[in-house]
Amino acid sequence: MIAELGHFALILAFAVAIFQMIVPMIGAGKGWGGWIDSARPAALAQFGLVGISFVALTMAFVTSDFSVALVYQNSHTAKPMIYKISGVWGNHEGSMLLWVLIVALFGAMAAIFDANLPPKLRARVLAVQGSIGAAFLGFILFTSNPFLRMASPPFDGRDLNPLLQDPGLAFHPPFLYLGYVGLSMAFSFAVAALIEGRVDAAWARWVRPWTLAAWVFLTIGIALGSWWAYYELGWGGFWFWDPVENASFMPWLIAAALLHSAIVVEKREVLKSWTILLAIMAFGFSLIGTFIVRSGVITSVHSFASDPKRGVFILAILAFFVGGALLLYTFRAASMQARGAFTPVSREGALVLNNILLAVSTFVVFIGTVWPLVAEMLWDRRLSVGAPFFEQAFTPFMVALAIILPVGAILPWKRGKLKRVLYPLRGALVFAGAVMALVFAVSTGHSALAVIGAGLGAWLVAGAVVDLWLRTGNSGLSRLRRLPRADWGKAVAHAGLGVTFIGISLLMAWQVEDIRVARIGETFTVAGYDITLESVEERPGPNYNSITAAMTVDRNGQQVALLHPEKRVYPVQSMPTTEAAIQSGPFRDLYLVIGDEQQGGGWAVRVYIKPFASWIWLGSALMALGGFISLSDRRYRVAAGARHARTAPQPAE
Repeated sequence: MIAELGHFALILAFAVAIFQMIVPMIGAGKGWGGWIDSARPAALAQFGLVGISFVALTMAFVTSDFSVALVYQNSHTAKPMIYKISGVWGNHEGSMLLWVLIVALFGAMAAIFDANLPPKLRARVLAVQGSIGAAFLGFILFTSNPFLRMASPPFDGRDLNPLLQDPGLAFHPPFLYLGYVGLSMAFSFAVAALIEGRVDAAWARWVRPWTLAAWVFLTIGIALGSWWAYYELGWGGFWFWDPVENASFMPWLIAAALLHSAIVVEKREVLKSWTILLAIMAFGFSLIGTFIVRSGVITSVHSFASDPKRGVFILAILAFFVGGALLLYTFRAASMQARGAFTPVSREGALVLNNILLAVSTFVVFIGTVWPLVAEMLWDRRLSVGAPFFEQAFTPFMVALAIILPVGAILPWKRGKLKRVLYPLRGALVFAGAVMALVFAVSTGHSALAVIGAGLGAWLVAGAVVDLWLRTGNSGLSRLRRLPRADWGKAVAHAGLGVTFIGISLLMAWQVEDIRVARIGETFTVAGYDITLESVEERPGPNYNSITAAMTVDRNGQQVALLHPEKRVYPVQSMPTTEAAIQSGPFRDLYLVIGDEQQGGGWAVRVYIKPFASWIWLGSALMALGGFISLSDRRYRVAAGARHARTAPQPAE
């Protein structure tokens, strides 16, 4: 009965979404107040109905209702409760239901918190958001129904993919979807602005918090996925340039560009057309990511589904929304004239350069991701594009971005003098140079990657500190405490990017890897650490069998750690997983992996010494924290653009 209730609620939500898509849009065009006002209750009703459907599916997983086909295919009675719950979105159908729930959530939040929006603009925004919900609700109902029943319910289920039975992967998809789908709000605002023919400072103020929230959630989601790959897969890496990893990275880059571009529109009312285009493309890349994950056109360990029919449906949704928005953009772009002018050496100029670098780097990642598909379609050639291409083609743009960020942050609006701006940064430059010299002195083989990456990271961190200090007018700590939270948030996020730069560059340049066969009781040395394989024994888990090793790590005669790497086998799916044992520290990680028993005796063992690995996720956490600090700025909670209310031009109908 619960499953039928969830299915019925989903059908009602589809009907409400169609109403929300059509009625408020017509009302805004005709000026009919009742139709305009219907957008808010429709958005709230859609969220409530999708929420009921999602709760119903969750209850089916929690109670192990194997009469529901999706529960049978992705759950098991012996599975821990946390993975029964995360199993709701650990599959194609359930993850799409979560996807549309978040679409409805953002629509409901817009209905509640954007009460100060002009009624016609709010109606159009919610109508566009409703159309996105309608499209994906239709996709679920016609191709991916999560509530299908089985005629003969089995006694137990087939279990969730063992790779997904991990705390990191339990929370990774919800955060990632909050970012993906959050960009739909920026898209809805862009299309609504194009329909009205008005893009001004007030519009930019309204769209910035939604974009910032999406960017923060994407940051958290990507970081969780990277952290999971690092400790769960056993290969010791944190980023593989996998197509699905790239699918989340591309909207993150475009959203970062959109955030900076919206600042220019808000402060100077220039770059209007470019900002609208970025809002369209940010959500467009989110839809591209959805297509990559669910169509099967590109092979990936992260893919949810490989049904071509579903892929065609998603491709049609992508073509309709992005194609339609771009067509509307071509008709309206000429009306979005810039009001101000600026010189290349200005904050506007720096933000334009920032946008160019982010957009081109996104294009590089996109080409590398889809090129194997293009080669197979056009020339019948199977090839792969791996890390060497991305590292060589993508890295230069990030280096340039890191160089200009501290300078652009303190440039004045409209026009400035580079010499005057660089003078306050001399301390930051000296600090970065000192870090580069230190890294060069201790580098084995004098790795250029370590020196340059650490220097750029130090430059970003020191530049963020200088930016904060300059905003106090050199008046000391009392003024520093009274700075707007948005200023603090920007500085923390930029510093977080610098910390990530340091972590990635030093890890890649200095890490040590050792692969060998070790016998029980044998001691071997890796990078000054004496490692002993003490024992290997079998242990039962709640729904798996584990081969667990005990390995001691000594340095200079003192025990540093006792670690227990595992190799698990999940009997239901007969699938092994690797559980690395990691001792994390502020300056290095000890990373141990136990492999298979060898025929001649002994066990395959992998050891990694990973310097500054934790700085990668510390930097990501700082970037997300900076976003949250900025979102808490009271200027995001007051009437957006209120000071423009009397001078704003009337919407073009």
